[in-house]
Amino acid sequence: MSRNDVDPPEVPSRRLVLKGALAAGALTAVPGVAQAAAPDAAGGTGPYVNPLVRNRADPHIHRHTDGYYYFTATAPEYDRIILRRSRTLRGLSRAAESVIWKKHTSGDMGAHIWAPEIHHIDGKWYIYFAAAPANDIWAIRIWVLENTARNPFQGTWTEKGRLKTAWETFSLDATTFTHRGTRYLSWAQHEPGMDNNTAIWLSEMANPWTLTGPQVRLTTPELPWETIGFKVNEGPSVIERNGRVFMSYSASATDFNYCMGLLTADADSDLMDPANWSKSPTPVFTSNDTTKQYGPGHNSFTVAEDGRTDVLVYHARQYKEIVGDPLNDPNRHTRIQKLGWKPDGTPDFGIPVADTPVRGPRATTRDRTLARRSVLPREG
Repeated sequence: MSRNDVDPPEVPSRRLVLKGALAAGALTAVPGVAQAAAPDAAGGTGPYVNPLVRNRADPHIHRHTDGYYYFTATAPEYDRIILRRSRTLRGLSRAAESVIWKKHTSGDMGAHIWAPEIHHIDGKWYIYFAAAPANDIWAIRIWVLENTARNPFQGTWTEKGRLKTAWETFSLDATTFTHRGTRYLSWAQHEPGMDNNTAIWLSEMANPWTLTGPQVRLTTPELPWETIGFKVNEGPSVIERNGRVFMSYSASATDFNYCMGLLTADADSDLMDPANWSKSPTPVFTSNDTTKQYGPGHNSFTVAEDGRTDVLVYHARQYKEIVGDPLNDPNRHTRIQKLGWKPDGTPDFGIPVADTPVRGPRATTRDRTLARRSVLPREG
């Protein structure tokens, strides 16, 4: 367990200001390129700054009833769980970052700390994340932390243990949601005997760290765009609108082929019946050469400060070519943009927006240099 009894300041240090300024740059729009529009206090729109948070993949943003946005994501060293908060989405760029938990030095939860999500359930905070034993770094499973404090930067994060699924196989990317009074968990896992890496699963929950009842497979990688490099369906995230439940997910290898698919169910249907879910035959969010964003995926959903505008949260790289294993490349950055809605009531993801222009050397050049220097330590 880990303890942090200091409420994070909203005013950043000089070093964080300088770092944020380099990442954010000016708020100037790029002619001819879609921008990430956000409602402002006056009811108008202005562009979000992208990347929102550099070198943070698999982002999850929770807007809480206390008026704060809580942000967590995968750190490229795969060794810790971080947390930020801000009263605005834009403020997350410069918000102080706290390490609320670190990997174990040996044994369980000793490697590959991936894809944390923070949720507030029945008056307590929970973080779902993936981790592997230090001596078996690909035996990745889902784990749960709990904090009973009102402020998740205070109190104690208690290890509730491993969230047990039907099989002892590779599993990760857990997310939880409620629908019609029932709490569900969705996650990615390899099914024994299946010719894939991971499929997307769904189960009801007895409590925030225990599954109950059947565990059903909603989608397995079978379409050409889901099987490039690896046969992967992972990173589920749920949003309910217009009488339907939408579940986005990510597919293929984590290079520029990484993309997002979509499952849809009627809100009145039994979500535990896979037949009630339909899969989009084509990806709904992909790399874009015009905006120079590659491998967009592992998203979450939040809402803008106006309480009405839906916001897509995801990561992407700023270049296509990667030296070595994509998992050792640290430059998957958190990004946000407005989520649109089509006339038929389905989500319109659009395209991953271009970077906000920066002053000084181009960020992509710096990113490529860092990647080629192999800045990340290898596990094992």
